[in-house]
Amino acid sequence: MYRSSVALFLLPCLTLVRGTKSMFQSTGFIKTADGNQIFYKDWGNCTAQPVVFSHGWPLSSDSWGSQMLFLGQHGYRVIAHDRRGHGHSSQPWDGNDMDTYSDDLLALIKHLHLKNIMLVGHSTGGGEVTRFLGRHGTSRVTKAVLLGSITPSLGIPLTVWDDFRSRYKKNRGQVFLDFASGPFFGFDRAGAVTSQGLIQDWMQQAFRAGFVNLYDCIKAFSETDFTTDMKKIDIPVLILHGSDDEVVPIENTAHKGIKLLKKGTLKVYPGGDHGLPQTFSEQVNEDLLHFLTGS
Repeated sequence: MYRSSVALFLLPCLTLVRGTKSMFQSTGFIKTADGNQIFYKDWGNCTAQPVVFSHGWPLSSDSWGSQMLFLGQHGYRVIAHDRRGHGHSSQPWDGNDMDTYSDDLLALIKHLHLKNIMLVGHSTGGGEVTRFLGRHGTSRVTKAVLLGSITPSLGIPLTVWDDFRSRYKKNRGQVFLDFASGPFFGFDRAGAVTSQGLIQDWMQQAFRAGFVNLYDCIKAFSETDFTTDMKKIDIPVLILHGSDDEVVPIENTAHKGIKLLKKGTLKVYPGGDHGLPQTFSEQVNEDLLHFLTGS
């Protein structure tokens, strides 16, 4: 459905600027250096500052709907892609690692001729953003946000992730259900109000992803160390993290990461879980806008 219309969306922004409107909404694919297709959404004011979003495991660009709508309504250009192996993108056997994820992000940025960007990454997407900045520099990027990010490293014993991968191979559907209805949104906490809508939306996104790609991505997000990348970053970085994040413990990540950044700011959401873009969407949206505007 999407691939047949790729040609229509090659230069949507340039086409509209020449007309009477600068607001647009489009989707498309880019082709990576190794021949894979990366799906993306490109919404909002095409003449405005772009905000580019990188999603978490095992989700897709759909996980950023609230943030993209909010910032688009406030006049920004908002772009999100499906990481390789996720969502509508190709499901390659190889390249499911942080270096390649960051290279794919660069390919998207170059394809859309973006500059003056604010990058936003959640969870695994925070690792992707951090590796991008460490690997490709900040010449196109002015600010970055790491939201429930895995950086600088998870600090969780690898035996935990070995068990997670083993259970994933045997019954990934049950793993998805347990994860979404439990620690991801903090629904396993005493007194938590469970949302079946959030659980079902999460699982629909997860089931679109490739089996091999998600399996390999577990290794990527659990074993990659981003310490060197964080030390290289020379632009303002906002870290948003929940104090009760069961998936990415704040003590191992945000509290250590803020000490590595040259221009970092840490904001902790008291009682916040891992799924902040959904469970704390209004607060996240306002924090992104304030960071963008410098207010």
